Amino acid sequence: MLDYGQMEKGSTKRKAIPARVEFLRCLPLSVKETLSKEEVDAILFEDIWPNSLIDKLKDYFEEE
Repeated sequence: MLDYGQMEKGSTKRKAIPARVEFLRCLPLSVKETLSKEEVDAILFEDIWPNSLIDKLKDYFEEE
């Protein structure tokens, strides 16, 4: 099983961005329960998020 703190290769660790970890923690449980493992990984580590994730979190973004 892939740990969120590790890449698939196992030996190289990725460090989650602290602000993203806090964002994930602040989400309501009802939203967190809908997130797939890949979507959580995207929140913590990726610059480009899948559309499915953006749709699930659209209510939590501020308009610019």
